[in-house]
Amino acid sequence: MNPKEKAMRQDARERIIECLKNGFGGYYCDLHNEVFNTDYYIIGTHEAKKALEEYGIFDAIGKVQEYEKDNFGKVYTDLSDPEKLINMLFYIIGEEVLVEMMEDIEVWNENWNNLATHEINAAILEELGE
Repeated sequence: MNPKEKAMRQDARERIIECLKNGFGGYYCDLHNEVFNTDYYIIGTHEAKKALEEYGIFDAIGKVQEYEKDNFGKVYTDLSDPEKLINMLFYIIGEEVLVEMMEDIEVWNENWNNLATHEINAAILEELGE
């Protein structure tokens, strides 16, 4: 794993925890969408290009293509647009991080289809060591 992916994974983890600490109130099955599909990771072509160079442009393209083909049947992201590419990459990494974080948290799995509550958020954060 390259240093940029490690940084992106850490940022994803922090955003998930921050969302729970700030009182996430949606359905737990929608947590990923709330954290990674309602705001941008990077805005600006220059910054996006810089981040993609750090990550590896062809690695980013390959990861996005594989994910979208596996999940949607075809590639929808405009791979020639650095902002769209880096933001989709972060979306994918965010999903991977969320799955890893919540994998063994029983209260998370039990409440997947339920609305979030302060008590359940707190229990998840406690399991995460937060």
